[in-house]
Amino acid sequence: MRNRLFLLVMAVLMTTVVATAQESRKLLTIEDVVLNRELSPKSYSARWVGESDSYATVEGTNLVAVDARTGKRRTLITLDEVNELLSTNFKSFPGYAFDDANSLVVGAHGKRNTIGLKECKVLQQHTVPAGANLTRQAGKGGVYAYTRENNLYCWDGEKEVAITAYDDKNIVCGQSVSRNEFGIGGGIFISPDATKIAFYKKDESAVTDFPLLDITTRTGTLKNIKYPMNGMASEIVSLGVYDIAKQTTVYMDVTDFDKERYLTNITWSPDSQRIYIQVLDRAQKNVHLNSYDAATGKLIKNILSEHNDRWVEPQHPLVFLESDPTKFIYSTDNRDGYWNLYLCDDEGNVERLTKTDASVQYVAQDAKAVYYTSAEVSPVDNHLFKVDLKSRKQTRLTMAEGWHDVVVSKSGKYFLDYYSSLNVPRVVELGRTDGKPAKELFRAEDPTVGYNYVPIELGTVKSADGKYDNYYRLMKPLDFDPTKKYPVIMYVYGGPHSQMVKNNYLASLRRWEMYMAQRGYVVFAMDNRGTSNRGAEFEKAIHRQCGQVEMADQMEGMKWLMSHDWVDKERIGVHGWSYGGFMTISLITNYPDIFKVAVAGGPVIDWKWYEVMYGERYMDNVHNNPEGFAKTSLIAKAKDLKGQLLICQGAIDPVVVWEHSLSFVRECVKNNIYTVDYYPYPCHEHNVMGKDAVHLYNKISKYFEDYLK
Repeated sequence: MRNRLFLLVMAVLMTTVVATAQESRKLLTIEDVVLNRELSPKSYSARWVGESDSYATVEGTNLVAVDARTGKRRTLITLDEVNELLSTNFKSFPGYAFDDANSLVVGAHGKRNTIGLKECKVLQQHTVPAGANLTRQAGKGGVYAYTRENNLYCWDGEKEVAITAYDDKNIVCGQSVSRNEFGIGGGIFISPDATKIAFYKKDESAVTDFPLLDITTRTGTLKNIKYPMNGMASEIVSLGVYDIAKQTTVYMDVTDFDKERYLTNITWSPDSQRIYIQVLDRAQKNVHLNSYDAATGKLIKNILSEHNDRWVEPQHPLVFLESDPTKFIYSTDNRDGYWNLYLCDDEGNVERLTKTDASVQYVAQDAKAVYYTSAEVSPVDNHLFKVDLKSRKQTRLTMAEGWHDVVVSKSGKYFLDYYSSLNVPRVVELGRTDGKPAKELFRAEDPTVGYNYVPIELGTVKSADGKYDNYYRLMKPLDFDPTKKYPVIMYVYGGPHSQMVKNNYLASLRRWEMYMAQRGYVVFAMDNRGTSNRGAEFEKAIHRQCGQVEMADQMEGMKWLMSHDWVDKERIGVHGWSYGGFMTISLITNYPDIFKVAVAGGPVIDWKWYEVMYGERYMDNVHNNPEGFAKTSLIAKAKDLKGQLLICQGAIDPVVVWEHSLSFVRECVKNNIYTVDYYPYPCHEHNVMGKDAVHLYNKISKYFEDYLK
């Protein structure tokens, strides 16, 4: 009897202790969601020391090099030495780079400072010219190319040289073109021998202006941006090459297709004599890989051509083999259904290098192998592989499950592996390409300890056509009880070049989702057809009908979710931003009996108002696809809105311009739809950033609390 009483008392005490422990763990606040950096895993910074097999890392206040083979450490330079050499007062070791194994580059006092590590002295100091933007250095010397306003300049260490001098602000040189589509991230391309500067020139004279209102001035002023809308006039792009010694410029003689063609993946030949350009027609269905004489601009050869009835989208520059500079690596998803690497030459000979039915990304090469990451283990995992250039044998090099980002040493013997998985915050390893075991360098602690995070479940639901497994992440409410019913929030993006669900830390969770799960919601997110990393057929299913296939897949996910007794079918909401905002309004207007509440941010409303480059790829030209545009436009769907809808919009959004959301609200007014609410964020662009995001997420959360819970 005493034993029974003792066990009963202990059981009560243990229950009380567990309950108290649960209560003592914190819930996220909106400030945590937006501003708390401590909830992200600690990082570990390492980089290869020039072309050596030693990696550098900061230990305390010292920059240390570690030999990858022996593990031997040596101090490269101390913080005190840096401060003394540069007359600075850095409290922690500053950002740095290596020109080579002996040359450390540190920025300070508006200068690029090169420190000789062996000599422990400043070898070079180069001043970045005042007002310079988009700066690119030519080689290791003092020559820079940079832009100021709409023109391109060169600084040779002593004087400034104007490469272009256009008074017309519609002519822009040295900057990114095509609104950063097609892998374009800049507009200056230095030749390998640092004697020439290739650059983009774009003529926006025919492109329509879109006005943005600046309310920070006394009476408000308009700032016009160039915004080429679907079916309207676009920019005209050309590529110039400036010879630094001769101070002359020639333009490449590109005549393919129409004038509104795209020029991308600019690549110099290893000997700096030729320029390679992938030329894409405006319709984005044909692409030519051409080589040009850098001295004269004349076309040398059309090397390869590709066509696709839906679209072609070149994204990656050529990579020449260091072991055989007559051959280069070419990346495309148009030949075998997935992004793969192909070995090519100037005669147009093509051989598939990576033979895998999965998306592949080039990483590095050495004399014997090419290294790449791939989704071939799983669409939610990313692993490092190598392919032998002689035998073509492919070997997996990373074994731990999860998402791996790697940097391979110049020799190809070692790699720095940064990875995480669902429940592993961050690990950094020193890997070996010969297959021998990796050495762990760093393992981050779980930053969420002390917070009441709910478990994250990963799984799959069949796509609407039954061909694919679509991956989801799911969170059930804190203190989940399967006998109860809970409201649901579906978080959605669903657009091209996105992947919301990965096997990385917390499955790419947005912290706000956990915040809502802690407050009693089921939170669900899934990647549908049209998203990336699944092959061309999966991604191109959306062509000419954006939103339709995506909605069909998302509704399959919702049907699966609604099959569970713990889902309250009368309390289902949806939230998304940008393409996700488009999806959010599409779902609540097409399925008004399912979705009761929605919050859409920066939503596309009608694709005819979106930019040429992105929009025409996926929807075609509005004049060629009137049925598709009518079907996907949300203007006609405004009258079908039944549930509560909040639209949030950056008031100076240059990406999804204000015409979209205001037009939708106007249509709601016309149709006496009273369940739409509208909240603009003054002085914010496409995303609401900084402390104002605290207000945004409070607004979103309160909307669901008011109308869904």
